[in-house]
Amino acid sequence: MPETHPTVDAYISAQPEATQRVLHEIRRTIHAAVPGAGEMISYGIPTITMGGHYVVYFAAWVHHISVYPVPRGDEGLATELAPYLSGKGTLKFPLAKPIPYSLIAKVAAQLAAEKKMEN
Repeated sequence: MPETHPTVDAYISAQPEATQRVLHEIRRTIHAAVPGAGEMISYGIPTITMGGHYVVYFAAWVHHISVYPVPRGDEGLATELAPYLSGKGTLKFPLAKPIPYSLIAKVAAQLAAEKKMEN
């Protein structure tokens, strides 16, 4: 069974140092894109929330960072995300390449807008 962490800080601290830096920047980027967002661990990974409901998840893997889910409805954004798509609802950002933080910000903002429309 995968190791579980009680907080986002604990999750990030358990990763290799280089990955920690990336995760901290992804976390900061998402919070900047979704003002007032909360966070928690859900499904064993960091989850950014609004009003107690998930907006976006992110997770560290050996060779990449995943961001879930993939926003829908914005064709321009979909084109930008295409190189990172892995499966129906996952974005994979290889750790060996520069992380597109501004693209992750767009993803988070779009997911937050979608969540607001649902509620």
